[in-house]
Amino acid sequence: MDLKDAYAAIIEGVGEDLNRPGLQDTPKRAAKAFEYLCHGYEQDLDTVVNGALFPSNSDEMVIVKDIELYSLCEHHLLPFIGKAHVAYIPTGHVLGLSKIARIVDMYARRLQIQENLTQQIAQTVLDVTGASGVGVIIEAKHMCMMMRGVEKQNSVMKSSAMLGSFRNNESTRLEFLSLVK
Repeated sequence: MDLKDAYAAIIEGVGEDLNRPGLQDTPKRAAKAFEYLCHGYEQDLDTVVNGALFPSNSDEMVIVKDIELYSLCEHHLLPFIGKAHVAYIPTGHVLGLSKIARIVDMYARRLQIQENLTQQIAQTVLDVTGASGVGVIIEAKHMCMMMRGVEKQNSVMKSSAMLGSFRNNESTRLEFLSLVK
C-alpha cells in the first residue's frame, strides 16, 4: 500500500466520504506532505555537509542559536516545533554555518523523539568537526501534548546533549548555557 492509499483508508476510517469535493485530492496531498515532512530519511550526511569543513586556528566556542526545527513525534505522528541551539569548540576546523542548520533539519525531518534528536545532532557535529566538545539544547512544543491527552498549551520541553568539554568542563558548559538564554 502506498501513502496515498494509506491516507485514503485513514480518511474513510474516521467516517469521511472521499468523494466529498474537499477530500477528493486529500490522500494525494497528504501523502506528498508526509513525504516532505520525512525527507530527512533521503538525505545523507556527506551531501548535507558538502565538504564545508574549513581550516581555522580558532579554539573559541562557536554557537548557532535559534535554529527553527519541525519534526514529527514517532509515537503519535503529530508535529513538534521548536528551536535548537548548537555549539562546539573547534580543533583546527570549523563547519560552514549553514551546515549546522542543515544537520538539524536532516534529523528533524524524520520520525523522532526530542531526546534522540538532540543526541543525534550533537554526535554528528562532534564526528564531522572533530571538536573538543559539543553542546546542543532543543526547546520544543509538542502537539501530541497540546492537541490531545493532557492538552497543555503552554508546555515546552527542553533537552540537552553535552559531549566532550561541554560535559567535562563546568565553565564551558556554563558559558554555553549563559549565551543561549
